[in-house]
Amino acid sequence: MHPTPGVVIVVALSGLAAVSATALLAASARRRVGSHRQTHVLLAVAAGIALLSLLVGVTALLAVGDDWGHRQGQRTGWATFVSAGGTVTGLALGAALLRLPGAAATRAATARLLLDGVIMASALWFVGWVLLSEPTRLLGALTPVACVPIVLATLSAALTAGLTLIMVLRADAPRGRLVLLGLGATGVTGGGLGLSAGLCQAGPTMALAGAATLAAGLLATAAAVHRVDLPGQVDVDLIRRDGEYAFVPMFAMAASAMYHLSQGGGFDAYSIVAGSVEGFALVARQYLALNDVRGYAGRLAAREAHFRELAHTDPLTGLANRRGLLRALHRCAEAGVPCVLLGLDLDGFKNVNDMRGHDVGDAVLAEVGRRLRGNLRPGDLAARLGGDEFAVLMHGASDAEPVAERLLGVLGRPYEEADGPIFLSVSIGVAGNRGETDVALLLRNADLALRYAKQRGKNRIERYDATYDQLLRRRTMLEHEMRGAIERDELRLAFQPVASLPSVRPVGAEALLRWHHPELGNVRPDEFIPLAEECGMISKLGAWVLHQACYQLSRWLADGHDVWVSVNVSPRELHAPEYVVQVADALRAHHVPPQRLVLEVTEHAVATDLDELIRRLAALRLTGVRIALDDFGAGYSSLGQLRRLPIDILKIDHSLVAEHEPVRPIGRDGPAFAPMVDIVMRLGHHFGLEVIAEGVTSPTELAAVVAAGCRFGQGALFGWGVPAEHLEAMLEAATSPGARPHPVPPAPPVAPVRPGSSPLLPRLRSNAPASVPAPRPSEEGSSQVGSAAEGVSQRDVPTSVNQNVGSVDSSREMRQA
Repeated sequence: MHPTPGVVIVVALSGLAAVSATALLAASARRRVGSHRQTHVLLAVAAGIALLSLLVGVTALLAVGDDWGHRQGQRTGWATFVSAGGTVTGLALGAALLRLPGAAATRAATARLLLDGVIMASALWFVGWVLLSEPTRLLGALTPVACVPIVLATLSAALTAGLTLIMVLRADAPRGRLVLLGLGATGVTGGGLGLSAGLCQAGPTMALAGAATLAAGLLATAAAVHRVDLPGQVDVDLIRRDGEYAFVPMFAMAASAMYHLSQGGGFDAYSIVAGSVEGFALVARQYLALNDVRGYAGRLAAREAHFRELAHTDPLTGLANRRGLLRALHRCAEAGVPCVLLGLDLDGFKNVNDMRGHDVGDAVLAEVGRRLRGNLRPGDLAARLGGDEFAVLMHGASDAEPVAERLLGVLGRPYEEADGPIFLSVSIGVAGNRGETDVALLLRNADLALRYAKQRGKNRIERYDATYDQLLRRRTMLEHEMRGAIERDELRLAFQPVASLPSVRPVGAEALLRWHHPELGNVRPDEFIPLAEECGMISKLGAWVLHQACYQLSRWLADGHDVWVSVNVSPRELHAPEYVVQVADALRAHHVPPQRLVLEVTEHAVATDLDELIRRLAALRLTGVRIALDDFGAGYSSLGQLRRLPIDILKIDHSLVAEHEPVRPIGRDGPAFAPMVDIVMRLGHHFGLEVIAEGVTSPTELAAVVAAGCRFGQGALFGWGVPAEHLEAMLEAATSPGARPHPVPPAPPVAPVRPGSSPLLPRLRSNAPASVPAPRPSEEGSSQVGSAAEGVSQRDVPTSVNQNVGSVDSSREMRQA
């Protein structure tokens, strides 16, 4: 009997579909390159073996024909061949599935997938055995109960189905193409199982169904991988969605076993093997999971240790950071080991960042770290605390000084960079704990020693001393108390008189700030004024001094005293944009003529920014006030700068007044004079400036500056800084009818004022009435003034107070005299 047309059509279509799918997969494997080509090759190999099995199976089906029942031996042989081909096909498809992106990233990941596939496959096989064996026999007479060769095919089909299920469940969305690939792979192995089972015992119908299923599976596989990219990205993360896979197959096996027993069925060797495989696979899977968890925990601990170490390490230099230093200090304290802490700070490092850039600065810091590591003893710790500040922790209380000296030299060597060498120095503070446990105190002591080293000139080593604490506490208290000194009415102004020479009449005063604290007593100006500049209080104090000085000056002017007042201005105040407005407001508020106020700037201000200083001084002079250059000769200003500065008065520094012994004129008679004062006098008159000699403390100095032609003096000889009422008494005494002049040694003629000098400085009148102030018994040094005044010819004595005021004030004030 020949095959029916239906059988032929099914066989032909199945063969055609299988051949087409195999050709597509082979072509896809040929044009693929890269890491995923192996997957396509495995799929093509599996398709070729499946096609061969299909062709052998359908050929055997057609060849048996009517002799189906009499050719059992041949059919079993053909079934064995097809079953073996299906098994190899299943293995190739499984290998291809394991080569999908993300599936076999590591060997452990591959083992986990295989074990999960085995667990699923064992459950599927066991459930299938329950359904097909006695007493259920789901397929009835078609059940191949006596065909041993198909066992391998059943295992291959179950393994492929289980592995496919795991892959689909673990894949990231979208999973459509991966599902299609899994269905195709399952269809190929399942179709091969059906074909071999039909040939062996089930009959032609089962064989044809298996052939059609195999061909459809090949087409689905080819359709799934025809694109360039492979389908799906498998997630093999141990932590995510990994527990339910163990429960579902076990639940399925338990439920099917209970059903089988309830139906009166029994368990043979195959079912026991399937259960055993399931159990061993679960145990192996859990063992791998435990190893994974242990490995993950180990990696987590290593990373934690790594990040903890990073938290204690400076990323730029590789040295310990502040946390690392504190950790080491606490360990020393807990162990009771004496240690020494060196605080280091690079001098002038800010200029490197400003001039060369932060990249060069970072390179210098990294080199500092290398030099520190290379010059420490074993066991010592170097740390970078931040910016350009470093620290070195030395165990033991000895050898600190030699190490500090070595570091001072090592870190002071040039730092070679592409743009040229960089020269830096370092200041070092040394402090020891001597077995104490107070880490914060040791850090504080080292920092105090470092600050003291920088204050004493930098590039030096200073060891901590207890006096630093006293200085710091006093400094901190002064800064705190100074912020409320104005509100608590603790500040006062003292006025040091400026005298006309040689008559020694007071014609002006310099306002000096004094602070009397209820607990600290009188605080020296040279202590709290620099502190006010550092902490930003100088502007507030300066504004208070300005208003108080203008208020007192307005009272004196209202009482008829012909006087002017000078106020010191700090560089920070001078460079403040609002300072000119503050001066104008103070003059307007207290109704003070602007020319009665003199603002004194020091030579230190000249050294900061000359162009900006000239603009600020010019703006102040537009308000009408006078500008005095204080401490002239202290070493900052040059003659070129003096010519450019918009000033009216030069105040000669005391060092020029007292530096040299007075000298006698050469070639003529006359009193001894101060040569430096004489030079400054001639220089000032050449530039159209008035000159005031500061720091006149003795009759000898007075006679010398008078002989040099100086017309104004200030110093202890004329009076210290006194309260306003004391100076007012001096002004009253100087203008009282009973006041009489005291002669002083004759002075040489004053150098003439340069023609064309500043119109703001009018010529002195020479025909003023003669009047000399009486001695001031209340002022220290009055008797010395009187004795020094004897011997001066009457024609050389400028007896009018207004005559001298006119050289500093305006000509309008001179006419008021």
